[in-house]
Amino acid sequence: MELNCGFEKNGHWFRYRAAAIIVENGCVLFAGNELEDYYYSIGGAVHMGETAEDAVKREVFEETGVSYEIDHLAVIHENFFNENQGTLKGLECHEIALYYRMKPRGTQELNSNSYTFGVREKMHWIPIAQLDQHKAFPTFMKDYLSREHSGVEHIVTDERHHG
Repeated sequence: MELNCGFEKNGHWFRYRAAAIIVENGCVLFAGNELEDYYYSIGGAVHMGETAEDAVKREVFEETGVSYEIDHLAVIHENFFNENQGTLKGLECHEIALYYRMKPRGTQELNSNSYTFGVREKMHWIPIAQLDQHKAFPTFMKDYLSREHSGVEHIVTDERHHG
């Protein structure tokens, strides 16, 4: 069995993740499932001994049923959050994610048949202009996709609820 790069200890959870930014026709691809009340980026934990590039291609294929090619590394994301529900309930979470911009295919057609934690996952093409009307993580995505970029950006988000 593959070993994810991450650990949980003393109420803290850390993960090294690879994620995809997939844009087609003014929409960006997010995933969702029946357990959670929000959308999340396509991606998952990097396995021990696996490169982030291999991980993002594997995760994109697992979630969409399509082999997307990487265009370039776009964002290094440091994310701090805690959950009051779901599988991470009560944990202080710290995640480092490498976001890769994938090459567009010119179609939104997918062949998705994905499950996460045993729950069916659905793919959602969300118009970039309407992203702020959805509960979608990472929260930087609309702002990021609304600007031009050169090189890799380093983004830090802190979603921890205090008190």
